[in-house]
Amino acid sequence: MSGTHKKLGARHKARKRAVDFLFEAEARDLDPVDLATERADLSGKDDSVAPVAPYTVTVVTGVAENLDRLDEVIRSHLQDWTLERLPAVDRAILRIAVWELFHATDVPPVVAVDEAVELAKQLSTDESPGFVNGILGQVVLVAPQVRSAAAATSRRTETAGGESNDAGS
Repeated sequence: MSGTHKKLGARHKARKRAVDFLFEAEARDLDPVDLATERADLSGKDDSVAPVAPYTVTVVTGVAENLDRLDEVIRSHLQDWTLERLPAVDRAILRIAVWELFHATDVPPVVAVDEAVELAKQLSTDESPGFVNGILGQVVLVAPQVRSAAAATSRRTETAGGESNDAGS
């Protein structure tokens, strides 16, 4: 895999599909991981179902497993607005970008932000790209500390025999 960021490449399509799954799961009150996994399985059996990139499943799973924390971070950067009032597609885009900023160590922060803004341009309202950029511009500032804390936590978990019981979240 090359390290260059191809405009609208495979990762972009994977993120866009993750937005679709998160959006659909929220609208239909389904588990997004089940939805993405079932769709991936189905795409292997039915040619009319578009293939699901592994990165899509990674992102959907990451967002689902960290949803409360992601929403807490997004909420803390919303001025005079609530997460529930945001368009559902913007919620999905922000959740993916914040997850990438905090957990996807192979994705440079600038790429996570640019991708989110690009998805907002493609999928949401005229105001959304600027809004998404503004929120993520603040989250980027705290992301390095969160990433290093997460890395320390996963190192502790590995040394503790792999038992991760995160009741404190």
